[in-house]
Amino acid sequence: MNKIYVGIDNGVSGSITFLTDSTVNYYKTPVKNCMNYTKKIKWLNRIDTKRLRQIFLDYLFDQNLEVKPCLCLIERPMINPARFQASMSAIRALEATLIVLEELDIPYMYIDAKEWQKMFLPKGIKGASKVKKATKEVIKRMYPFIKENDVDSVLIAEYGRRKNL
Repeated sequence: MNKIYVGIDNGVSGSITFLTDSTVNYYKTPVKNCMNYTKKIKWLNRIDTKRLRQIFLDYLFDQNLEVKPCLCLIERPMINPARFQASMSAIRALEATLIVLEELDIPYMYIDAKEWQKMFLPKGIKGASKVKKATKEVIKRMYPFIKENDVDSVLIAEYGRRKNL
């Protein structure tokens, strides 16, 4: 049986890709909009763990509810004190994702963005917007049927497949 590589671009604006030698299945990370936990009225997005769990069950489990051969590669979250709100969102998203993976006994490992980007992107690309643009161009060539803007999870999964992790 083909091993399934799961690329997870961590965060509420991230994505998940299930990749085998013959299939690519891409999802935006399922989220729900909830009232913030602070005293000010504010809303925030959180991972919808019920939907996330179902996505993993649909792709990673056989009819006997056994986990198929797989490995999830999770992009390590950005933690930057100067970007406190974004860092907190990344940490909350990671924790929700880890809870689902651990409850389902799905193997996972962390990967730094620079590690998978080094395999696919030309040297010298600097800045988040330029990296995003280059990533999208690489995906257009490799998987032209994927039309999404945020495609990091595809390359994360492809990195795992090429490295045979």
